[in-house]
Amino acid sequence: MLDKMKQLWEMKSKMDEIKKQLDTLQLASEDSLVKVSITGSQEIKSVELKCDLATVNKAKLEAALAETVNRAVRESQKAAAQKMSALGGLPGLS
Repeated sequence: MLDKMKQLWEMKSKMDEIKKQLDTLQLASEDSLVKVSITGSQEIKSVELKCDLATVNKAKLEAALAETVNRAVRESQKAAAQKMSALGGLPGLS
């Protein structure tokens, strides 16, 4: 029983460390219209419009923004999955 508790405590410590790493990891996704910065824990840090709003097509800008945000989220999910894979499994809990 104590061995399992120790394993859980070690796993929690590792998870906390990964969370800190993901919080500080900065990723960016951009195209010709927008740039989105996101952390590894999927917090949007900034959205930059790289175009002149007076001349850009609204629908095109909205589509570019949605696509860029989705791409940034996928990148942060990949980064999180890579960090989590370092943990392996949950030893002794399967």
